[in-house]
Amino acid sequence: MTTIPHDPIAARARTRWLKKAAGGRDGAAALLLLDTGAAIGFAAAIAGGVTAVAAQTPVLPWVVLAAATGALRGAFATMALRRGAVRAAVVRRAQRGRVVAAALHRNAGEPLDSGLLATQAVDAVEALDGHVARFLPARKAAALAPMLVLVATACASWVAALILAATLLPFVAAMVLAGGAAADESRRQFVALHRLSARFADRVRALPVVLAFRAQRRETDAIGAAAQELAERTMRVLRVAFLSSAALEFFAALSVALVAVYCGFSLLGLLPFAVPETLTLGRAFFVLALAPEFYAPMRRLAAAYHDKQVAETAADTLIPLPEPVRAAPVPVVAPLVLRDVTIRYPDSDRPAVSGLSFSIADGETVALLGPSGSGKSSVLHLLLGLAPLSAGTIEAGGVPLISLAGYASWAGQHPLLIAGTIRDNVRLACPRADEMAIHRAVTAAGLAPMLARRPGGLDAPLDARGSGLSGGERQRIALARALLNSAPFLLLDEPTAHLDAAAEAAMIPTIAQAARGRTTLIATHSPALAAIATRIVRLGADA
Repeated sequence: MTTIPHDPIAARARTRWLKKAAGGRDGAAALLLLDTGAAIGFAAAIAGGVTAVAAQTPVLPWVVLAAATGALRGAFATMALRRGAVRAAVVRRAQRGRVVAAALHRNAGEPLDSGLLATQAVDAVEALDGHVARFLPARKAAALAPMLVLVATACASWVAALILAATLLPFVAAMVLAGGAAADESRRQFVALHRLSARFADRVRALPVVLAFRAQRRETDAIGAAAQELAERTMRVLRVAFLSSAALEFFAALSVALVAVYCGFSLLGLLPFAVPETLTLGRAFFVLALAPEFYAPMRRLAAAYHDKQVAETAADTLIPLPEPVRAAPVPVVAPLVLRDVTIRYPDSDRPAVSGLSFSIADGETVALLGPSGSGKSSVLHLLLGLAPLSAGTIEAGGVPLISLAGYASWAGQHPLLIAGTIRDNVRLACPRADEMAIHRAVTAAGLAPMLARRPGGLDAPLDARGSGLSGGERQRIALARALLNSAPFLLLDEPTAHLDAAAEAAMIPTIAQAARGRTTLIATHSPALAAIATRIVRLGADA
């Protein structure tokens, strides 16, 4: 078995990062301390009730106190859980935003590890939930609540308080040993989970190749073996967690039993040694009722301790992510000038585009015309920051351009569709657009005839594959998005690809309408579409 060495520096870095990620004050811990205070009041009510019954005095005040403190305990525990859940949701949202931002703003041409992305965005982020919602409040409460119980117990019987304190030391030692073992097993489990996620995502992406080489059985067995390894490592983590819980329960039961024996023998006068205190019936019942509460905060902590180990393992994956840079936006304006631009992807032995130079004036429509593989799409990806600039310069308004992202409407040859309504798909470009703007966009994009025929119109449901839509209708949805977004630049990548001649002829006027008043760049291999441009830039063999 491969061991994972303990690095104290890395451990401190994880702790600091988790503390920073959680942020803010922990109201849930304060509520758990109030729960402990209510528990002391409940124990006092029980002791007072027993004393009242023995002395034949009114019991009702003690019953009311017991009911009130019991209700308060339930309320405080519920509010602590809700406060922790709300805080954890905020942390998960922030960290998932970091993952998405890192994926979207990675260096142009840098390969994307889809398995790692899935692990970070789903498993690692979700692993923070228990740490923030349960462990952090339990840890802060466990540092103070037992001391409150110990002080309250000492007020009634300092001998019983000494018994409780004596059983605490071996419990802490057992928890430290179990915690170290759990940390190592948790890291191994997370590595196995990442390996499984990466392999599964890679094989799904390469499914046509797997089928072509008849490797289904081999890949199925390999994924099954990775899943079995993950299951075995998960069981090891659970065994360690159960061991720590067993240690806690043993010492908790031992302390309560010792306190009960001491109180019983003291009341009966059967102690084999003299003690410098006189224990009354009320004090004895107060101590007995309060003894289980001494370990209650640590029970909560032990139950959530596995959440801490999982979160620390997840932190190893999330810490390397760059923090989002929120720089002030710099306006991007035409003209757009490319000088001797070369695009070479890291995994390619030749450039996709070499020595390309052209300019686009404000409001001009330029068509990049060339055969498939000539680099038309790469030029658009370069302007969006999705392809590497290997040589040359790009300027917008005389200023070096980093990316047109945020200043350009985009419609590709394979429009993205999401599971939802047609309205949801159109509003991807501008989620806050009102109904009038949406209707103007779909009308200008030529979607009105299709919406009239389709039950539900804009509210007609679509699946992620766009089942029931023709290629032209998909393109019109993409153009409706481009029209809805009032960005100054319009980038269209093969908007009439995969359409027959009639569908293309019907689409071209819509594209011309979308380009009106904007600085537009169209990548196409269609001379008919290129004819609407004010200027044509040829790529490939015809350049």
